[in-house]
Amino acid sequence: MHFGIDQLTGSSRSRLRRRLREARVGALTHAAAVDRRGRSLLDTLEDLGASPSLVLTPEHGLDGVAQAEEAVDSPAPAEDGPKVVSLYGKTRESLTPQSSDLEQVEMLVIDLVDVGSRYYTYAWTALLTVRAAAQAGVHCVVLDRPNPISGDPGQAEGMPQEADYLSFVGLEPLPIRHCLTIGELLAHFAARDGLNLGPDGALSVLPCAGWERHRSAQAWRRPFSPPSPNMPTYETALVYPGGCLLEGTNLSEGRGTTLPFQLVGAPFLDAEQLAREFAEFGIAGAQIRPAHFRPSFEKHAGKVCHGVFLQVTEPSLFRPVTAYLALISLAQRQAPTEFEFLTRAYEFETEKLAFDLLTGSEKARDAIVSGASLHEIVELVAPPPATWAAEVRAAEERLIVANA
Repeated sequence: MHFGIDQLTGSSRSRLRRRLREARVGALTHAAAVDRRGRSLLDTLEDLGASPSLVLTPEHGLDGVAQAEEAVDSPAPAEDGPKVVSLYGKTRESLTPQSSDLEQVEMLVIDLVDVGSRYYTYAWTALLTVRAAAQAGVHCVVLDRPNPISGDPGQAEGMPQEADYLSFVGLEPLPIRHCLTIGELLAHFAARDGLNLGPDGALSVLPCAGWERHRSAQAWRRPFSPPSPNMPTYETALVYPGGCLLEGTNLSEGRGTTLPFQLVGAPFLDAEQLAREFAEFGIAGAQIRPAHFRPSFEKHAGKVCHGVFLQVTEPSLFRPVTAYLALISLAQRQAPTEFEFLTRAYEFETEKLAFDLLTGSEKARDAIVSGASLHEIVELVAPPPATWAAEVRAAEERLIVANA
């Protein structure tokens, strides 16, 4: 199987290589976006004679050092290198490329490592960039990558957000686990926005070759490239569509440990009780056991947390949104006075609670607080739209039109 970046040097892509060499080129990328040999996009473009004069970077920065929600400043211009512009600064305005920067380029290459969940901000950075580039007359070409947790629409999970709950953890209505690639997602929304697809349009995509949608990163025969500080492994990505919901609570999601999103807990919980009640609820494809851990930073830093450790044993059966909604609900029942839904600003949003932005409405939070059954809470969030499988097939077919 070959990712988009792997195919840049193939004989069938000579036209694209020529366009890149002849144009003023920019890139939206980060250090995780490497080819099968481990070489970065910037190195690959340099080898092709298409060195970018502008490099845009997403959350966590070009080198992936910054933590979640940590603003990244654009570095001072270097005399002999490209201009590097952070698209994750201190303000909402920083999320969109400036027209003055886009004036420097004619083509923009997008290569980002995604994890298949609508919360992950890279896809939304890419979408804002495509829209800004289209307005500036800059053609975007996406070097696509497979969805690491599978593109099988039968594994989709999570209702799209309600209209008032769109944010940078979901700029457009989308299932939580959407089963799309970044290329498919961008082509889907670009076509809806009326942008022309293909080499002569606003957006083209160099798709993956040989990817079977039902296969996950386990079958790629290449290392998993960690795209952010707390996404170290494929196993982390598997649980993330559910584990990220913890960010809207005062439960530790394991940041500050070696097992982010797989460890869940707080100083005020009973680990054995939580594990037992979760086992009684029943989640297919996972093993869960009591755990005790001490985060070195983030929530409850330096304190011993009691909770659970979740390991996925059968990815095709595991449903992360269902699992973590149940865990959060059980934790709230066990310690209703200590458990909290966080009220601080979250991803540039100050009016609505983080948990509501993540679940797509206030319904699940209200149900948890009111004591609804676990099954009732799950049903408010976890089921994907009945039409989503057809949407995924349509997005896949759209890449034929968008092919670079």
